Amino acid sequence: MKGGRCGRRPYHKVMKIVFHDAFLQRYTSDPAAAEGRLDQALARAKERYELVTPSPCTEEELRRVHTAYHIEYVRQDMSVYPVALLAAGAALEAARLAVSGEPAFALCRPPGHHASPDSCWGFCYFNNVAVAVKDLLEREMVKQVLIVDFDLHFGDGTANTFKDVAAVTYLHPGGANSRKFLEHLQDFLAKEEADLVAVSAGFDRHLDDWGGLLSTGDYEEIGRLLGSFARARCRGRIFAALEGGYNHRSLAEAFAAFCAGVEAGLGS
Repeated sequence: MKGGRCGRRPYHKVMKIVFHDAFLQRYTSDPAAAEGRLDQALARAKERYELVTPSPCTEEELRRVHTAYHIEYVRQDMSVYPVALLAAGAALEAARLAVSGEPAFALCRPPGHHASPDSCWGFCYFNNVAVAVKDLLEREMVKQVLIVDFDLHFGDGTANTFKDVAAVTYLHPGGANSRKFLEHLQDFLAKEEADLVAVSAGFDRHLDDWGGLLSTGDYEEIGRLLGSFARARCRGRIFAALEGGYNHRSLAEAFAAFCAGVEAGLGS
């Protein structure tokens, strides 16, 4: 992929957390909407970070990714639709903060990476990261974007959205163990160019979650690798949005570790 490599410069950035109280509400019966799922992660965020309140995504912004049919399909469930708009809006806010030089994490739900332009499944409705990336590309705020999705599950919605878009590379790293997983990510980043890193941050590969693969420390290392890449190649421009993670305790631990890792990478 083509892209401009930026020189290193010494600075340290603190993450901003994009969050709305509506994300605490139980909007449906799936595990992503479970009561209390974000409570411990939010408590960790409040200990260290500034919280930024997002606005709902507009229909015009949604249409950059999703068809009118799909938007109307989601709108039929008014328990889901308002919070899904807010989740996409949180990713948009995080992306805009990143472009302005402030790394950000959208601590939001519903997740989004299984939402394609005209369909969705897997607890997702609108593709939060895709909506944010499309917004930046169409407004010519970035030219080349790397999306790293470290959720347990492949983000088919994100891959479908950008399958014919040369300006976007999608990576879903994998490996039989944590060492192989981290090596895959590190080797890929060594050869990549971009001017923004967008992260679909799913924490369900944690040892205490469905995937049973990665430790809390591994998530810190993932954050460090991505933060270092953003610092070296993207002028520090990186944002993330929450995808999976269903053990409430390990989600909070891995979230905090990832954010610390990003900060370490940006400041190294």
